[in-house]
Amino acid sequence: MSPEIGKIEKPIAESYKSSKNIFFVPLIFNSNELPDEYNEICKLYWKQVNDQITNLESSLVPIKKIFHELVTEAGDKGLTILDKLKIMSHDLVSARMQSGALLEITEDNDSLTELMDWSRCLSLGLQNQNVYSTIYASYTEGNKKRYEAISKLLADGIKEKESCIVIMGENHRVQFPSDAQVFYVAPPALDEVKRWLRDYEAQLKDDGPDLDNCEESSKPV
Repeated sequence: MSPEIGKIEKPIAESYKSSKNIFFVPLIFNSNELPDEYNEICKLYWKQVNDQITNLESSLVPIKKIFHELVTEAGDKGLTILDKLKIMSHDLVSARMQSGALLEITEDNDSLTELMDWSRCLSLGLQNQNVYSTIYASYTEGNKKRYEAISKLLADGIKEKESCIVIMGENHRVQFPSDAQVFYVAPPALDEVKRWLRDYEAQLKDDGPDLDNCEESSKPV
């Protein structure tokens, strides 16, 4: 199990200075379609994420790179993608870039857009079972290709004696580099987000939208 970043004692942290260090941050999506209360918790979550990373960063190799789900361009172009998506992680990424970190390409554009198109097909309310099965199989294969592409980008992009932030849905299927030490960033507000979504879904019962995928916060569509 990956160590939680807030629970690493300083002497232990010192031993990671020569390692590849990944600060894994679960991607939580804010939403204009949900009450302000939820978005306030999201705002608190990203503040706590930044605080936890900052608390330990001084004991490790400084953060040099950031990898963020849905980002298909590097640098300022990648930051523009986050700005257009209105994800609150934008501010954390922007601040780190101003401190010298590089926002790296995290997604292969072809793999990501293929998956998104298959997902749109599935959302059309298909009536024929054979058509549905064919599209679902293609969606599953596309999802596999997407995660394989992300895994390769991480393997090629993270170098020895580097610390990086990886922001991605908690239920991802990406394979992190086997020689990297992964720190799981789990501030208290993460549980608050999950609890709020569960309670909200229970209140809506069968009359509201399905929030099953909200907790995962890992799907681009």
